[in-house]
Amino acid sequence: MAKSNWKAFPHSDKAYDYAGDKLAKAWAKLHAGDQEPLPDEKHVAKLLKANPKLGKDAAKTADALQDAWRAFHRGDFHEAYEAGIALKALGASVAIKAGGIHATYLVDSDKEKTTRFDTLAKLADEAITALPGEANSHYRRAFALGRYSQTLSITQALAQGIGGKVKESLDKTLKLAPKHAEAHTALGVYHAEIVGKVGGMLAKLTYGASAAEAEKQLKEALKLTPDSPIAWVEYGNALMLLHGDKREDEVAEAYAKAAKLKPKDAMEALDAAWAKEQIE
Repeated sequence: MAKSNWKAFPHSDKAYDYAGDKLAKAWAKLHAGDQEPLPDEKHVAKLLKANPKLGKDAAKTADALQDAWRAFHRGDFHEAYEAGIALKALGASVAIKAGGIHATYLVDSDKEKTTRFDTLAKLADEAITALPGEANSHYRRAFALGRYSQTLSITQALAQGIGGKVKESLDKTLKLAPKHAEAHTALGVYHAEIVGKVGGMLAKLTYGASAAEAEKQLKEALKLTPDSPIAWVEYGNALMLLHGDKREDEVAEAYAKAAKLKPKDAMEALDAAWAKEQIE
């Protein structure tokens, strides 16, 4: 994807620079939400053993992968995306996350967003084929397809069967990584979007979706990552989908909590900035 299509990250901060050893030290906090394993030499060697076609030099690959994640965390999304693509399935997780977060917040054109998420979903399919044992191979597919479906009408999304694919990928993610907060959030949003669009009765009968399950999944994500802006943002979004103005005070409170949290990286800065815009 040409760099001209990538608007620069607008909230740069020295705190988001995880050069050298800083990355490994902060990794657990940075990835509490997506449970991405630290791509050190040991982990990369394990992945290369699982799929030898992906390369031979674990040390060199680990260094390149860590640099891609450093670029992501500081907001150099295009650099992170390109570096991830260069590493094939090993870099799909960072490439999809970088391309997806950038498209969510920094791409204005709906057409461009649809194209971007479609590309990322195909990348996720390749990652699942190459590394099916990695939870984020499945989660990134759910993320890309979920965002793709949000650029369509609910009728188009349901007609294409996207909801079923998203649910299938999220179930696989949570089977491999039960504490994957972002997957719990996404599953909550899945239930909320269907109930919000087709009504409680039809949602339950046709898709097995319910408001109660939406809130359960979203609250689980908040329990796992209480200091994650996106967990609060999506909780607010889901309450709005499910209840409209009836619980607007709780929606505003959720956005306010997201806005007040101190971002740990560029993605969280964008999440918090979005929340702040909703309450101003």
